[in-house]
Amino acid sequence: MCGRYASARKRQDLLEEFRIDRDRTGEELAPDYNVAPTKPVYAVLTRGGRDEEGGTAEPVARELRVVRWGLVPFWAKDPSIGGRMINARVETVAEKPAFRRAFAKRRCLLPADGFYEWLKVTEQGKTRKQPYYIHPAAGGGLAFAGLYELWRDRSYPDDHPQAWLWTTVIITTSAPDEVGRIHDRMPMVVDPASWADWLDPAGGAASHVHALLAPAASVRLESYPVAAAVGNVRNNGPALIERLAGDPVTQA
Repeated sequence: MCGRYASARKRQDLLEEFRIDRDRTGEELAPDYNVAPTKPVYAVLTRGGRDEEGGTAEPVARELRVVRWGLVPFWAKDPSIGGRMINARVETVAEKPAFRRAFAKRRCLLPADGFYEWLKVTEQGKTRKQPYYIHPAAGGGLAFAGLYELWRDRSYPDDHPQAWLWTTVIITTSAPDEVGRIHDRMPMVVDPASWADWLDPAGGAASHVHALLAPAASVRLESYPVAAAVGNVRNNGPALIERLAGDPVTQA
């Protein structure tokens, strides 16, 4: 699974990198080196026409929005279910009731600099979990494959700005041996050449959409151990991705 990641790029950089037509973020998110479930995150998506939230018709365009990590299906009775729906397995995402509608027409990209996984290690007879930071070895960022959904909060009137809750989920796959030694699952990414097809709400059959996905390992990754402080969601800052001294580096 992917339960923590880093996303520290500035909004303006994302607007340019992803060639955004409409900025719907409202305000810039602070750099986050410890993105955890239920936090607000940037998402890139394509919208157009008359939205479910009752907005006026607009041309189809690529948007940057702030959404909450942890997908809340449109049929959920309350949003608490989102805290458990942070990952969707690529093997079943097209069939699962919570994800199949979003997979058909609500696909998005989630900008990330890297992600964390934990490896069980034994020292002096005691077992602990060692966090590793995994990121592109050549620098740059990743575009996680994600889905988004809109949930209507009936406690607000139709015209209230919080009447609709936007949420997201990261699609994951099995990890190859190099990364699998740390954790058996990892995020899927979408290559820049396939962004437009992935984001297209009318993107076609599930088999075509699946073909646009790739494991994050398709980008040459570097993984190295980092301080245990990342395990506490209250900790943040670039120190969380600093390499621990004296511990071997794993190349993925």
